[in-house]
Amino acid sequence: MLLHKHLLHNKKNLLAFSAGVDSTALLFLLLENNIDFDIAIVDYGLRLQSKDEVTYAQALAEEYKFKSYVYTADDIKTNFEANARTIRYNFFGELIKEHQYENLLTAHHLGDRLEWMLMQFCKGAGCVELSGMQAVDKRETYTLIRPLLHLDKQELLTYLLENKIKYFEDASNNDEKYKRNEFRHKYSNPLLKKYLAGIKKSFEYMDEDVKQLVSEISLSQCKELIYFKSSDSKRSDIIAIDKYFKSIGKLITAGEKSLLKEQNTVVISRNFVVNQTSSYVFIVPYIKAENIDKKVKEKLRLLKVEPKMRGYLASDIEVLEFLSFLLT
Repeated sequence: MLLHKHLLHNKKNLLAFSAGVDSTALLFLLLENNIDFDIAIVDYGLRLQSKDEVTYAQALAEEYKFKSYVYTADDIKTNFEANARTIRYNFFGELIKEHQYENLLTAHHLGDRLEWMLMQFCKGAGCVELSGMQAVDKRETYTLIRPLLHLDKQELLTYLLENKIKYFEDASNNDEKYKRNEFRHKYSNPLLKKYLAGIKKSFEYMDEDVKQLVSEISLSQCKELIYFKSSDSKRSDIIAIDKYFKSIGKLITAGEKSLLKEQNTVVISRNFVVNQTSSYVFIVPYIKAENIDKKVKEKLRLLKVEPKMRGYLASDIEVLEFLSFLLT
C-alpha cells in the first residue's frame, strides 16, 4: 500500500504523527513493511483528548521500540491553521537537524490532495498548483515523503478496522469554520465517494503532464546567494523560485507571486530579494544598503547589480567576487 518504499528502507525516517486515522494507518503500515522510523507529535492543548493522543503515541513507541518526540505548543490566538502548521514544521525541522533524519513522512492522502486542488482552483491556479502535493518533495535538508498520497481515507479506515487498530477522531475535523473542512465535507468527500477510480487516474495523468510542461531547473548556491540560469519560460522560473522557498519552509503569498510575474525584483517576506534578469535569477537575503565602501559601491554599479541586492553583497566580499566572475 505504500508509495516509494525503496526511499524509506535503510534511511533515518521521522513520522509526523497525530494518532488520527491517517497517521496511525501509516505508522502500522511502516511496521508491517519493516521500515525503521521515529515519531513526532504536537499537542496544541485545544482538546482534552489531545493528552490521550500523546499518551497513545508514547505507548506505541514503548511497545514497538521507536523514539517519540512531543512538543507542547503555546496558545494560538489567531489564524490557527497557518500558525499551527508553522509550529509543527519548525518542530520537525529542529528534530531533523538535531538527529540527522533523512526523510520526513506525512500521512497526507488522496482526499487531502483533492481538497487542496479544489481550493486552489477556486482561488485561481495553473496546472502546477492544481497538481498540488507530490509523493516525494525535496527540501533543503531532508526529503518530505507522502507514502499514502494515492489512497482514499476510507481505504485507510478499512485497514485500521480490519486489523483492530486503535485510533482517535479529532472532532475539530468536522468544524466547517476551517476552509479545508468546508471543502472536505461539501465537495471532496462526495466526489471521492462517487468517482474514486477516475480521480486517482486524473492525478496520475496530471503528474505526467506537469513533468512535460514545466522544465526542471537546477539551483546553485554560493553561501547565501542562490542562483540559476533563466529559462525560456518565466512561469518555469517562478515555479523554481516558489519550490526553493518551500524547501526552506517559507511560503510565497499570492500577492508576491503576482509581483514576480510583473516585476524583475521583488522582496519576499521582507527578508529575501528575488531578482530576475535576462541571464540569471538570484535570491539573496534582504539587507538595506548602508555605509557601503566607495570601491565596493563602484564595483556594484559597474556590474549593474540590482540595488536591493547590494546590502547583502557588500556584507560578503567573497560572494561579490563570485558574482563578478559569474557575470563577466
